Amino acid sequence: MDKPLEAYWALRLSAVAERLAANNFEVHLAADLGSARDHVWSEVIGPMTPCTVSFGGSATLAGSGLVEAVRADPKLTVIDTFDKAATRETILARRREALHADLLLTGTNAITANGQLVNLDMIGNRTGAISFGPRKVVILAGRNKLVADLDTAFRRVKELAAPVNAMRLDKKTPCVKTGVCHDCASPERICNVWSVVEKAYPKGRIRVVLINADLGF
Repeated sequence: MDKPLEAYWALRLSAVAERLAANNFEVHLAADLGSARDHVWSEVIGPMTPCTVSFGGSATLAGSGLVEAVRADPKLTVIDTFDKAATRETILARRREALHADLLLTGTNAITANGQLVNLDMIGNRTGAISFGPRKVVILAGRNKLVADLDTAFRRVKELAAPVNAMRLDKKTPCVKTGVCHDCASPERICNVWSVVEKAYPKGRIRVVLINADLGF
């Protein structure tokens, strides 16, 4: 076999896609981040014609170019929850408003082999919006987010995703200095609200775009 690694990931992603579909998620397999972006733009945003769009924190989404494309489209109204010029009170109000958005674009911390989405939030606006609120949710996920089961997902988030995201966000937490979760009591702790989505409800409300590349944290 000439490309065993590619063959391996193709099999892994296909198997998870089947489980996600069985759990009532819409699923799309993308070869790379550019293909994922094009799919979301042409197959979700185009046909759906949402009025309001918001974003959940996601390094994968940030690298896709979708945020900039949505902001540049005059037909779309962005509920901007990442406006650095806005006050904290304004951001919190927008996060509540985003629960009523037509479309939420975001990522996920982990996806199990059984097709479950696992996430951990600081405030809970992203986990809450994935579970309920926006009319449509699109999840962008690299192949590195795949894990065996829920226990592995929880470990992945605590041991990798949370410390790295705390570093990315320049939080004042012990894990930023050590790279290890301390189950801290820091006021800037980002590990507060867990979410496990076993099945999409209603069917098809959540679309997962699985990308054959290592992306995000």
